[in-house]
Amino acid sequence: MPQDGRARTGYPVPEASEAGAADTGTPPAAPRSATSDRALIFAGAALTALYTTVAGGDELQLLEAAGGGTPEYRLPQRLSLSGGSAAVHAFRTDRPLWLNAAALASYPEGAPTPPRARTASLGALPLGAEGTRLGCLVVVGASADGFDAGQQRFLERYADAVACVLRGTEDRPPGGSPLSRALRGLRVGSFVLVPDTGLIEADDALLELVGITPDDFDGKADTLLAHALPEDMPALMSVLEPSLQVPGRRELEFRVRRPTGEVRWLSLSCRVLAGTADEPGQLLGVVTATQVRSRSADDVSRIQWLTTALDDAVTVEEVGRVALTALREPLGADRVALADIRDERFVVTLLDPPEPDAWPELWRAQWRSEWPDAPVSALPTLQLALRDGRMDLWPAGTALESGLAGVGPGGLAVLPLPAKGSVAGVCVVGWDRPHEFIPEERSLLTATAALVGQALKRAHAHDAEQELATMLQRSLLPRRLPELPGGTAVARYLPARRGLQVGGDWYDVIALSEDRVALVIGDVQGHSAGAATIMGQMRTAVRAYAVEGHPPDVVVSHANRLLVGMETDLFATCLYVELDMEEGTTLFVRAGHLSPLLRHPDGRTEEVQVEGGPPLGILADAEFPLTAVALTPGTVLALVTDGLVEAADLPLDAGMAHTRAALAAADPVDPARMADALLGDVGRREDDVALLLLRYDGMQTKPIRAGWVVWRLPDAVMHARRFTARTLRRWHVQAAADAVLLVVSELVTNALVHTQGSVRLDLVLRGNRVRVSVSDSSPRAPAKPVIVDWESTGGRGLLLVEAVSDASGTVPVAGGKQVWSEITVPTSEPATADVRL
Repeated sequence: MPQDGRARTGYPVPEASEAGAADTGTPPAAPRSATSDRALIFAGAALTALYTTVAGGDELQLLEAAGGGTPEYRLPQRLSLSGGSAAVHAFRTDRPLWLNAAALASYPEGAPTPPRARTASLGALPLGAEGTRLGCLVVVGASADGFDAGQQRFLERYADAVACVLRGTEDRPPGGSPLSRALRGLRVGSFVLVPDTGLIEADDALLELVGITPDDFDGKADTLLAHALPEDMPALMSVLEPSLQVPGRRELEFRVRRPTGEVRWLSLSCRVLAGTADEPGQLLGVVTATQVRSRSADDVSRIQWLTTALDDAVTVEEVGRVALTALREPLGADRVALADIRDERFVVTLLDPPEPDAWPELWRAQWRSEWPDAPVSALPTLQLALRDGRMDLWPAGTALESGLAGVGPGGLAVLPLPAKGSVAGVCVVGWDRPHEFIPEERSLLTATAALVGQALKRAHAHDAEQELATMLQRSLLPRRLPELPGGTAVARYLPARRGLQVGGDWYDVIALSEDRVALVIGDVQGHSAGAATIMGQMRTAVRAYAVEGHPPDVVVSHANRLLVGMETDLFATCLYVELDMEEGTTLFVRAGHLSPLLRHPDGRTEEVQVEGGPPLGILADAEFPLTAVALTPGTVLALVTDGLVEAADLPLDAGMAHTRAALAAADPVDPARMADALLGDVGRREDDVALLLLRYDGMQTKPIRAGWVVWRLPDAVMHARRFTARTLRRWHVQAAADAVLLVVSELVTNALVHTQGSVRLDLVLRGNRVRVSVSDSSPRAPAKPVIVDWESTGGRGLLLVEAVSDASGTVPVAGGKQVWSEITVPTSEPATADVRL
């Protein structure tokens, strides 16, 4: 097929102009193939001129000119070395000079002449070899903005190739155009692709780079793509199949396997040409061979370190820190951002530096929480990279949207993080000073993106799993502990750091009455969702048995029978403590659990020797003896699980001794800090940890009690009223006598009429409130009447009790229930009890 792409590309190809030569003395342009001109057109060159020194050494002479477009720019034939032209300035300073249209106005001598010279830009590149100055290469660009960084790099390579050609012709007759020979020496291939048809026009240089002879090439893009390595195909296709509605330059490095088996690195640069009504859109590109060094030992060790570090990173935050370490310092980057894409929003999870002032205004405007949160639609460059799933590198000077231009004014790398066919996130790396992306650096970025993407995918799954586990754990443990009269309780729970971070440790604080409290700590075997489920069931069961009023040994026995009946392979340990806050008496029941620790007011610590039974769920008929211990105000009671005091490298005895030492050293004034001190630096926990502390202070106001066993006699209510009246007189609270006597009459009557068994009346004076409690052996709560009318004969008593009481209710107790009522003593008569009998 024809290799000349003039008609298909829409780019005019230069021809020699006799008029131009006559007007300026410029020699006719050397005959060149249109496909070779594509490379210079892609580099933005409308005219390329080669100036060389002459024998006298006082001027530069135009040796050759080649156009990348129509001959609308003209250059002088000779330039005096004493003049002020841009080419002479570059020749004298031996440094390239890049001028946009505005800067070119300050170099009128030797500048391109009309008709469109005022909108042209210019590049002057000195030519030298082995310390010898050979001339200057002048490149005229049609864009008033000048040449971008990528175009400058290519033209500088082209100037070096031209200098090599000139140096090689000193000792032998010249053969052909130096500009053409230099371009061929660069091994630059070019192509024009029509995506809708899959047809491609490729020049001989491109075919040679890939390893195809012109006779074997059928003009199809698939023929060229078949030589690319399979692992590079996704990125290559994302470049060659862009949306023709999104213009812009794209760059990529990929590998091809030649017929000889050699793997060659090629660098592809292309851009979209929008179509017209008569012509379809096209893709113009150039391909060059890339010199890739063998990976150094440092590069290999860096990838090995990155792989190991990401293997240890389990959370999104940890993956971000590893990616930051791998990218910022080795690449000399000034900014690194790692983000998730959630609901079409750019949600940053890590920034370095973290200060808002270091990032663009758009990011600061979206700083809604710890990190920015911005719509992806506001960052089209980022949106395009995510859609294509390929790495984009933008050199200094690239025109980007404000949201990204401020991230990397000297260079920007956008790295989609691929993982299992999707994009797990994106990493943005920016530089403040101009940065050149060398091939080795591109390889590092590609490898890092792939490894971080896979790790980020795992971390997202891990974080979701842990969020679910945390929610499960929090729902099974008490949300808050009750406020206790005469004491303060605090608790801590830490999940294991291996496996699913949810376990079987639990704790609970159960307020049994105004002056009694139960403390529970337990541990179900394992740390899994199954263990957490059993833990939740056991905690609920123990609480239910406790609030029913059963003594501690009965509570634990019932829980044991329940777990045995579940037919699970898991067992549980438990320590149940019932504490009388008024007297300081404590009853312990231990089922295979660790013994409790006490810190006495003088700082001494001890491990309480509590008689124990087997773990729960082992024997249905197991016995759990009671152990009684008296506490003095200022004593701290500590209940722990084995995750705190035992590990693979920490024997149980040593762990208990360490915890006792920490308990003795901690300040009991603040139980919360005391609990944190006991946890200490637990490091990488092998098991979950539960800790429950209670500082017993003693009740400042102790209640006064009186009790009466009601006999089942016809005048039982009268005797109950007489006992109540005597008690109120002794306590000097006769002002409340009418209401209290009414309540006693109604509650005792109900108990005698509607229940069987013993009935007991208890009176308690606490401050200015009198509590009346009537206990019976029936578990059923008294029923209130549904409808009350003049003919009703039952249920009125409960309504009267509610009317005269400040508070009333029913609570279950062992073997029955207790109906209670509280009545406030009027303030006109202070409640001062006479304790004399």
